[in-house]
Amino acid sequence: MKKQTILFTASLVASLTLLAQQAIPLDTAHWDIRATSYLFEPMLGSEAIYLQGGSITYKGEDFMNGTIEFDILLKEEQAFPGLYFRIQDNGDAEHFYIRPHLSGKPDANQAAPVTQGVTPWQLCFGPKYSFPYTYQYDFWTHVKILVHGSRAQVFLDHSNKAQLSWNLFHPLSRGKVSIRGGNRSGMHLANIVINHDIPDIEDFQPIERAPMEGLVQEWELSDKFEEAALDDPSMIQSIIKQRKWKNRVQVEEGTAANISRKVQLRDSNPGNTVFARITIHAESEQIKLFHFGYSDRVVAILNDFPIYRGTNDYRSRDYRYLGTIGLFDSIYLPLKKGKNTLLMAVSEDFGGWLITGRFEDSSGIEIRERK
Repeated sequence: MKKQTILFTASLVASLTLLAQQAIPLDTAHWDIRATSYLFEPMLGSEAIYLQGGSITYKGEDFMNGTIEFDILLKEEQAFPGLYFRIQDNGDAEHFYIRPHLSGKPDANQAAPVTQGVTPWQLCFGPKYSFPYTYQYDFWTHVKILVHGSRAQVFLDHSNKAQLSWNLFHPLSRGKVSIRGGNRSGMHLANIVINHDIPDIEDFQPIERAPMEGLVQEWELSDKFEEAALDDPSMIQSIIKQRKWKNRVQVEEGTAANISRKVQLRDSNPGNTVFARITIHAESEQIKLFHFGYSDRVVAILNDFPIYRGTNDYRSRDYRYLGTIGLFDSIYLPLKKGKNTLLMAVSEDFGGWLITGRFEDSSGIEIRERK
């Protein structure tokens, strides 16, 4: 209890210091508040907002470089409160959020891009994007993020050393700042400061992630369609003929292709599924083992005939299963001599719209760009 009292006092003093640095007033003149409900009220020595099921977005100057700080009162329950910055009209943004229910775990938090409204945490996982941290639930947690160009760092609870340094994911651009993710149970926020002075980024040591070797580096993408259309195998050839092909997506992070880079999941066009396609030229009739990964569900189709169906959803296999991307599935492809077309019908709910794959042995075959 003594330790908690000391930490509480330190947090309170730090919060008052922030107020002296001209914290942005918590009112509707400065913030666009979209929530199930909200309430302005004093909390633990600070003027705070209680935000339930929504977001608070700064109405002032767009943010490119600088420092963003705020205090948040965490609850020991599943939620994903965090900061979005450099938000673009198409849904692109940079994102750092907290997993308060995973206190002390290696994935107690997360840095990730938002790509056209989808945060691909099933691609961006591991120590490059998260760090273990033990949270407290009876006083403010202080979050400070420094941003300079393509680099960012996070400091929790007034740490003198960055707990995470990472390279930002999107091209440099100005955008809005928003805090959201408290779910229906709500969260308290206070002492929000946005400083546009360019900060010094010191001891910038992002963790590198080893790429997976031998991956198919590029996939062609179709337009979207409804996943339910795949339920009747006799209709698959018709579905393929109806598709339009205009995008290609490359592997990133040495791990997987992020379909959301090219196709917007949630827009005015219905559908949550695309075909990702590669064209394989075989020197002779042969069988090749293909290792692959996907998120969230897939139907594999070789030369217009379905040969595999799988599910890799969050919690689809047990309550702890995350659905992160990897080469966890394999199929034997009966290739004919000449041109073969492999389609992966990839369907998405949330967490990352992803496809990846490689051949166990690529001798006697060649992946060619489709003309």
